[in-house]
Amino acid sequence: METAYKIPAAARIGHVHLKVSDLKRSLAFYCDLLGFEFMMHYGEEAAFISAGGYHHHIGLNTWHSKGAPPAPREGVGLYHLAILYPTRKDLALIYKRLRDAKYTHIGASDHGVSEALYLRDPDDNGIELYWDKPREQWPRLADGSLTMYTKPLDLEDLLKEAE
Repeated sequence: METAYKIPAAARIGHVHLKVSDLKRSLAFYCDLLGFEFMMHYGEEAAFISAGGYHHHIGLNTWHSKGAPPAPREGVGLYHLAILYPTRKDLALIYKRLRDAKYTHIGASDHGVSEALYLRDPDDNGIELYWDKPREQWPRLADGSLTMYTKPLDLEDLLKEAE
């Protein structure tokens, strides 16, 4: 019997391209507020941004969306993109930055395996900013399978990490 193919454990999602309506506005959000590094323009309708100088983690383009309204939430498409922060302190620092910038539309959850902030970009694309808890702290059932949940994240406790 042939075994089912499994993607290599070291595989990662390398980048995402987002259709946006206003490239300049999106660059301001992702670079000026969230801190991504501008890498390059691709013509006048696209730009690539990254964390740490990688060629790009996010491509922003207006190829089919310049001036368009946000996609309806009830339709198919990307629910959110998730940006993994290396430590809880890093998540705390971006939360403090968002709060200091008076960015008010932030959701926050503890999922047992991770802690996450949820927001929307200027085109209403969903964004999850999160950090993974150490694997040995992940909640598991007796059989070893994960048991994730959604509980409120204590934002005041998270902010203590930013000090």
